[in-house]
Amino acid sequence: MIQLNVSIMGQPYKLACKEGEEAALQDAVAYLDGKMCAIRDAGKLKGNDRIAVMAALGIAAELLGTKSTEGPLADMTMSEVKQKIAAMHAVLDSALAPQENLF
Repeated sequence: MIQLNVSIMGQPYKLACKEGEEAALQDAVAYLDGKMCAIRDAGKLKGNDRIAVMAALGIAAELLGTKSTEGPLADMTMSEVKQKIAAMHAVLDSALAPQENLF
């Protein structure tokens, strides 16, 4: 595990993540920080806990808005979709790989 020092709304945090996932965590921190700062700067809410809850609700609504309610990918997380796509790539790669001379 790797520890990263980050800042969200000016507050320092030490977060742990798996090696190789630092960029994704930094992106998530930047996204959350942007959402929380926008809510704070709108001036309608006071208190970091309330701002965090409103940011979390907004992000949850965005996530749920991307999920399909029908079709083969319904009820799958993005991680599961990525795994499914990777498995499809592997099948395609093996099917398209040059075949040894069968004669």
